[in-house]
Amino acid sequence: MIKLQIVGNLGKDCIIKEVNGKNVINFSVAHTERYKDSTGNQKERTTWVECAYWTDRTAVGQYLKRGQMIYAEGSPEADAYMNKENQAAATLRMRVSNLQLLGSNKEGQQGTGTNNNIIANTVNTPSYSNTNTSNVSAPVVEDDLPF
Repeated sequence: MIKLQIVGNLGKDCIIKEVNGKNVINFSVAHTERYKDSTGNQKERTTWVECAYWTDRTAVGQYLKRGQMIYAEGSPEADAYMNKENQAAATLRMRVSNLQLLGSNKEGQQGTGTNNNIIANTVNTPSYSNTNTSNVSAPVVEDDLPF
């Protein structure tokens, strides 16, 4: 499994669509990296990621506005193509599995919640019908690491 994680700002408001009876939220995220080159000049490189979040929780779409800082993780895909100038180019896409809103967006609108974080993907925790918890063991968590 390959996992992509990105923290960045939305480039435009999200678009919510229904495809084959399922909901998808499409949005693009920009991450700008600032660094100094070998001559000491300040440089900037922006990477855009096109995201698709397949979910029934489309209410989060009202918060996915241009400038909003988010954290997203999921499975990456890359597509190569020829651009308008007939040069090779590529698009980075991500199928989002986890999404969090971070702080306020660039226009100064605050996120909601007690600490300005909204978690759009919740973790399902096991529920136990037995009220006597002395015989209940903690769920086993599988680690993704191969060692």
